[in-house]
Amino acid sequence: MLSPHETAIRPLDHLVLRGACEAPALVLRNGNLNYKDLRDRVARLARWLKSVVPQEGARVASWAAKGELTCLMPLAAARAGLVHVPINPLLKRAQVAYILADSGSSLLIGTAARLSTLEAEDVSSDCVILREEDAITSALSSKPLEPSDCDPDALAAILYTSGSTGKPKGVMLSHANMWLGAQSVAEYLGLTSADVTLAVLPLSFDYGQNQLFSTWYAGGSVVPLDYLTPRDVVKAVERHGVTTLAAVPPLWIQLTELDWPNETAGKLLRLTNSGGALTVDLVRKLRALFPAARLFPMYGLTEAFRSTYLDPALVDLHPTSMGKAIPHAEVLVIADSGALAADGEEGELVHCGPLVAQGYWQDPERTAERFKPAPAMSRFGGTAVWSGDRVRRAADGLLYFAGRRDAMIKSAGNRISPQEIEEAALASGLVAEAVALGVPDERLGHAVHLVVRGHDAHSGAEAELPRILMQKLPNFMQPKHIHWRQAMPISPNGKIDRSGLYAELSA
Repeated sequence: MLSPHETAIRPLDHLVLRGACEAPALVLRNGNLNYKDLRDRVARLARWLKSVVPQEGARVASWAAKGELTCLMPLAAARAGLVHVPINPLLKRAQVAYILADSGSSLLIGTAARLSTLEAEDVSSDCVILREEDAITSALSSKPLEPSDCDPDALAAILYTSGSTGKPKGVMLSHANMWLGAQSVAEYLGLTSADVTLAVLPLSFDYGQNQLFSTWYAGGSVVPLDYLTPRDVVKAVERHGVTTLAAVPPLWIQLTELDWPNETAGKLLRLTNSGGALTVDLVRKLRALFPAARLFPMYGLTEAFRSTYLDPALVDLHPTSMGKAIPHAEVLVIADSGALAADGEEGELVHCGPLVAQGYWQDPERTAERFKPAPAMSRFGGTAVWSGDRVRRAADGLLYFAGRRDAMIKSAGNRISPQEIEEAALASGLVAEAVALGVPDERLGHAVHLVVRGHDAHSGAEAELPRILMQKLPNFMQPKHIHWRQAMPISPNGKIDRSGLYAELSA
């Protein structure tokens, strides 16, 4: 049930066909690609991928820092009829092994240093492993593959995101999901072919991938950047004339603490935020530091790409609002009774429309928990994402976040499963019980706190546990504080009192 302007949906690889041939498209360390170059590189990489993995719909994974491979893989895999599985370059061996096994990937391309950390048992014998530079070299010698004509509803990518319980979930995205996401963002941000986007977010996230897709939809240029310090962002804005910057609250905090030359700050025309709410103080600092830039606070979830954005004209008056639905999305607030919530009444945010993903890869049980029939009042109908987020809608239609229903920790823009951290702590053999919690933190949004009860027989555990967790978990999952207890508080139902621990640590 798409509106007329939504019917022109194309396969994802057609994004590179939109820009003018000689216009800049991708700025890399070893040279720049215009749109003609970009089309050629995508076509050659697609042909090579198809020769290595001829099976239609097979999964191909990439595990590398930002560069030509990670920027081109989403489109090249789509053109080859394959399903791209981008792996966060910050993940460690255990998480990567799980994603490879769960997705059934037939090919893994990565940097040599990352691939060297994997053991033989981490990768199926059916999975081909290649170094990033070897893949690029082989692709360049391949013949171009013509643009695809696949069904836009075909699966194009699986993005792994942490769940509140258990292992990461693979969110299944179609060509249409990502094409419409690119169109939607390009539309409400007002992107044009004159824009330059600095891509600082990980390309393994939907927010990060959309930096590429929405900019290329508009015919603009992308500058991928893996920054070491926030100062690198300032330098890149100056060097490349960046107009558009997407980030998460912790990076915005760091950027506002730097001295920006007025001319450099003035180059930025739009700032976008997701992965955590902006505070009123941070909004004011951003508005003062970047007076020429429009600020777009946004809310989203991988299962439905993005739900809302706040019109920059309303930011000063309503700095804590989530805004309203983005183009191609319908956002409803459903009360506990199942009816549409009244103005000011708290309810669950339900996302409907063509941006809704296809569910979780090979996980019908968790798919059924989150992907349910749309409420009867939905104009789209079909399947909706029941987010678990509690929100309120004001009389003017603006939405305000109230809280989460589950135990997910959101820190520095990352969704973190408490259970993954707890399982790693218990697997160390140093603790008998473990509880991971997200405690409010001014810079991170929420900081990971780990409460543990140790075994009496293990001396030196307090020093050894952090070392083991550093080996087993990526940096963004590391506890900021580990609290050792002689006994855990018990709730009336006989379970560990998580709510009591949270109240104690948050006080």
